Amino acid sequence: MGFRCPACGGAAEVRRRFDGRAGVSCACGVRDVLDYAENDGVTFMEFCSRYDMGLVARTEGEALPGLAGGGADPDVRDPAEVEAMIRDLGADGATAGVLRTADDYVADYRVLGGPGPEEGGPPEGLGIAAPLAAALGRLGIRRLYRFQEEAFREIAAGRSVVIEAPTASGKTEAFLVPAIQRALGGPRRGIYALFVYPTKALARDQFQKVQRMTAGSGVRARVYDGYTSAGERREVLDDPPDILITNFDLLHHHMWNRTRLASLLGTVRMVVVDEVHQYTGIFGSNVYYIIKRLRRLCGGRLQFVAASATLGRPGEFCRGLFGEEMVEVRVPCRRGRTDFAMLFPVGRRQRGLMVDLAKTMTEKGHKTMVFSNSHQGSELLAIQARKRGMGIMVHRAGLTAEYRREAEERFKSGGLMAISCTPTLELGIDVGDVDCVISAVVPVNRLMQRIGRAARKGQRGYAFLALGNDPISQYYRNHPGDYFEDSEEAYIDPRNPFVEEVQVLAAACDRGISAGELEEHRGTVERLVLDGYLAESGGGAVPNPGKCMPRLKKYNIRGIGRTIDIMLDGRKVGDRAVAIAIEELHKDAVYLLKGGHYRVADMDHGPGGRAVLERLPPNYPYYTRALTTSTPTIEGEIGRRAAGGVDVAFCSLRIEKSVYGYANLELGGDAGPGQKVMLDEPLSYTLETKGIVFRAPRPSGAIAGAGEAEYEEGVQVAAGDAGYAMPEYVEASAYHAAEHVVIEGSNMIIGGASQDLGGISMGMSGVIYVHDGVVGGSGASRALYDRLEKAFARGGEIIRGCPCTSADGCPRCTYSYKCGNNNEFLHKLAALEVFERIAAGEQTEIAGHEGYAPLV
Repeated sequence: MGFRCPACGGAAEVRRRFDGRAGVSCACGVRDVLDYAENDGVTFMEFCSRYDMGLVARTEGEALPGLAGGGADPDVRDPAEVEAMIRDLGADGATAGVLRTADDYVADYRVLGGPGPEEGGPPEGLGIAAPLAAALGRLGIRRLYRFQEEAFREIAAGRSVVIEAPTASGKTEAFLVPAIQRALGGPRRGIYALFVYPTKALARDQFQKVQRMTAGSGVRARVYDGYTSAGERREVLDDPPDILITNFDLLHHHMWNRTRLASLLGTVRMVVVDEVHQYTGIFGSNVYYIIKRLRRLCGGRLQFVAASATLGRPGEFCRGLFGEEMVEVRVPCRRGRTDFAMLFPVGRRQRGLMVDLAKTMTEKGHKTMVFSNSHQGSELLAIQARKRGMGIMVHRAGLTAEYRREAEERFKSGGLMAISCTPTLELGIDVGDVDCVISAVVPVNRLMQRIGRAARKGQRGYAFLALGNDPISQYYRNHPGDYFEDSEEAYIDPRNPFVEEVQVLAAACDRGISAGELEEHRGTVERLVLDGYLAESGGGAVPNPGKCMPRLKKYNIRGIGRTIDIMLDGRKVGDRAVAIAIEELHKDAVYLLKGGHYRVADMDHGPGGRAVLERLPPNYPYYTRALTTSTPTIEGEIGRRAAGGVDVAFCSLRIEKSVYGYANLELGGDAGPGQKVMLDEPLSYTLETKGIVFRAPRPSGAIAGAGEAEYEEGVQVAAGDAGYAMPEYVEASAYHAAEHVVIEGSNMIIGGASQDLGGISMGMSGVIYVHDGVVGGSGASRALYDRLEKAFARGGEIIRGCPCTSADGCPRCTYSYKCGNNNEFLHKLAALEVFERIAAGEQTEIAGHEGYAPLV
């Protein structure tokens, strides 16, 4: 519907907002915010009436008189404050243009960076070998930084070290120079050091830097990974290099297969692990065991060097991962200036904000990386950007290596000004000059990793954090300073029984388990013997190849369980783990791939399963979200504690999950309920994992400090009215909403791990489960178990700070983008009372309540 501005006759726009209000605006500068009526037309008529009464601003920045239901938009920063920011911090034209927004709230603007690391002395002062000093000279490195000198001394002395330094600050040289020095003095009879990277692309990118540093020193480095040709592999095996650049996937495979490469690993004395923060969750739990297995082959004599730009508490995490005390070397800030702004979308949604930012910056000639946090998010962003006329490609896991390399090369060469990516490009892969980084919400440590991709050549950098239409974004809009205090917590769970069992089996294949060895895993060894995977031998155990080899061949250290191949036009175009595929690739699901829409024509989730895609029209307006039911059973209690007055158990769980349908959601829409479609045959699977269980306090219909509370639509109930009986559906809806908000409240507190968590609220019982979303557990729920008080407090702040007036809440407080119940049966005010009662110290117990389901 077209609307004519009453001031100039031009086109006016009505934008409905999440808080029950609407923004009306025109390019001439007329703007207003008022309560949304029954439709856009009625709302616009009310706007015209307010205009005639003189209650609407006629010029940009003019203050609007206050009036119930309308007036100045409190969610747009006062223009005077914005101008002061621009003036005081020296914003240039590009940044100032973004900050003078009429569609977003500027939550924070600051300049990042500084003088950079403190300069040290020349390399010769450290006793660096002459060939290595010469290589540094050829690279233009005449002096080292103080932190590089510190790292050199510690590593050269044989101590294990973790280096935490901003991207592009020289951390690679900090471990590379002493590692080469050590290799120069090491035994000349095999591989001295392993350089391990999380991806093949990063390993090959860094290999170029290693080669430049080792040139003329006599130290030889080679790459050995899935891209290495047969001829190159023979060369490595026949004449082992001093430094082997590889990944943990390859080490795992070669060790349990006892290949020629595995036989060479006994000479390794140093393991260098770059981007160590990547080894979290299931991947990190597997790496924990691969390190233990490598120690067995090396006789335990290993020195570890780790590096990261984003890791909180690096010494503690690396001690758990490597089983070694670590010396910490830290650098406080990166060199150069990057303008940073945190923006909260008011009259639009997060993705629209990110696309607008990308379009603005690329039109000004700034090469831009746009980071989403999920593969679906990156695909949706690319679709919307192309509709705006932008040239953009997607870079994410699950796409073919050839497609990702094409995106990298086109961006690097300047043939592409924007790239829509996921964390696959957080790492240091060389994609050329980058001027601007736009990111969805991630922990500040990870944001700094992303921002570190920009302005690496000394140019001015730009970085924008696009808050979203979600609870944690609403929280940071109101408390921007807390964002910079919430650091990422990397986590692993070595006691994941599925990981432990497979990795102990792999260790037996590496080398038979002798008597008295691996005593901490004795129960697992005995179970593997009982199941026929291992056989007893001289008090120890040896593998049964016929049984264990097939199992190990199917195992993926980056995830657990089978995968589903994604097929298009008869060829494989990607894959997904079965547990995810059942929700994303059921029949008739809309799947997003390479910026296009596809319908799942057929799906088989059995062994060797595959999902067959067919193309949808380019402007297809919907995507889908699975509708699910979940039934949890507690298989064992691991820990128990009180979080305030709330009784909380950390448990092993078995969750029976069924996908019975899906909701069609409008492309670019919010997380709210969508049109439901039922599947002919539900898809079911069992998830064995870990999680926390607690019982929320029962709401009564009164909220502390409120005069009255609207607990039923259209019915006002006096707070504390003794005659008031809360309807059962309201109470159950309170617990469902509280479950959503606890998970969202955990976001950033435990490292943005809410994406790794699932939740179940058990009807009227008040019992709530929050569990890891992967088989056996990832460690995310354990991290939440330890920090639940903070998640409860943040949950209350999220609801309290949301201005929406709808009974069920909105995407910025109670909705969840992955709710299996289609975000139905939620109650905002009743959930707020749950959190108020937790804050007041009300005590609850789990045992004996309906919904608490221990295995009998």
